[in-house]
Amino acid sequence: MPGKFPRGSVAYTQNGRRYTVEDVTDGTVYCVGENGAETEFAESALLTEVEWAARNEKRAGNVYDRIKRSRLYAAPPNSGTGAKLDRAAATTLLGRVDKLSPGILDFTAFTVAGRILAEAGEAHLADGLSISKCRAVFEAASPETRASLLAALLATPPDVLLGAARMGDNLMRALIEKGMAAQADAFDEFCDRPRS
Repeated sequence: MPGKFPRGSVAYTQNGRRYTVEDVTDGTVYCVGENGAETEFAESALLTEVEWAARNEKRAGNVYDRIKRSRLYAAPPNSGTGAKLDRAAATTLLGRVDKLSPGILDFTAFTVAGRILAEAGEAHLADGLSISKCRAVFEAASPETRASLLAALLATPPDVLLGAARMGDNLMRALIEKGMAAQADAFDEFCDRPRS
């Protein structure tokens, strides 16, 4: 009876490393990695291509729940000086930024989701993220959290952004332009993506 891993088949470790099977003897799978290194595993510790694909589909399905529960969305936001953010000021800031730079809040939500996946070792899932679902996760967070995430994206202390929201549009535009300068190309590319 053929085993789970015939010679030449592909096997995956639990963390997604890919190996080519050279031999299986008494429950031990002898493999070669993509870098040419030889190694061995217990057969029970490896997944077939079908098992790996099924596992990834399942994980991809609940990716937005994991993003929502991440440290970035769960951490209590503060002004950078340790003080709590003012909810009304955060709401004003978000409305003003959305009006002055359409798409920036979508970009923030999408970028934050990508960072969360990268920190979790799942950066490969980022390309398949839905902008609208990332935005839904973002909108489900408190205004203070959203303002804090936007401030991090713009590399600007939250209290500076909140203060600027109370002033004229020119100051806010300048802060947005300065904060987005390093990621202007990524934002332009993002704006060309289909909204799904």
